[in-house]
Amino acid sequence: MDKKFSAKIFIDGGEPEETKEAKKLLGFLDGQTTNPTLIAKNLAASVSSAKLTQDEALGEYKRIAGEISKIIPHGSVSIQVFANGKTESEEMLSQARERTKWIPNASIKFPCNAEGLKAASVACKEMPINITLVFTQSQAAAVYEATLGAKHPVFISPFVGRLDDRGENGMDVVSNMIKMYQSGDKHVEVLTASVRNIAHILYALYLKSNIVTVPFKVFRQWADKNFMLPAENFVYNPGNLKAVPFRKDIMLGKPWQEYDLFHDLTDIGIEKFSADWNSLVQSS
Repeated sequence: MDKKFSAKIFIDGGEPEETKEAKKLLGFLDGQTTNPTLIAKNLAASVSSAKLTQDEALGEYKRIAGEISKIIPHGSVSIQVFANGKTESEEMLSQARERTKWIPNASIKFPCNAEGLKAASVACKEMPINITLVFTQSQAAAVYEATLGAKHPVFISPFVGRLDDRGENGMDVVSNMIKMYQSGDKHVEVLTASVRNIAHILYALYLKSNIVTVPFKVFRQWADKNFMLPAENFVYNPGNLKAVPFRKDIMLGKPWQEYDLFHDLTDIGIEKFSADWNSLVQSS
């Protein structure tokens, strides 16, 4: 992490050329997040109209991850397991153990549902992980408790833009997580994701989110502002977005299974990632 920034700076995407350009613009990158939608978008633009076999598609994901890894060899590269609402933890673990072999700096992404956290509770002792599609303080508490005793880095990815899209202040969720985690052991790093604008970046830095991952389009906008930082008196303006208040009744200290993991955007996101990937792959 560059000392200029209070957070690690990642790029969010599935295109290695964007990784190169972002690194050139900023002078460094601490990592990159990928997901099936981003990889599918990249592959759809680069392969023929014929669908790939599952093995071919996975081979392409591995190739892309490898190219990114070479560009940022000392950074973290998030690679996602493929899951729908019916995928069980053992299947996710099997995928994770294979994907972590793809590159030396992989961080494996699991969805924030019951099976995902069950898998993550084991995986965090074997490899770096990233819990994705997180939208609530309760989910964040469950992630913390499920990964206690982790022997590798653990990231949690609140998706702020997707909450904003439906009129809720997504950045409140980041603030709430950071506040709740203050009483913990700091083993979970908050990775602000689904960033849509420079204001999201500035507020994430102001809140001291551990990591911010930025899509290339917004990265370029930030570069045009000379990678501006928040002032000491920075105030985030959520406009008409509905506040998501901090809940004092949701605190750390319970078994992870006792926290409410449900959020409709988590379920929708899981199915969307699955559908985007399957759009590339021949049906068996």
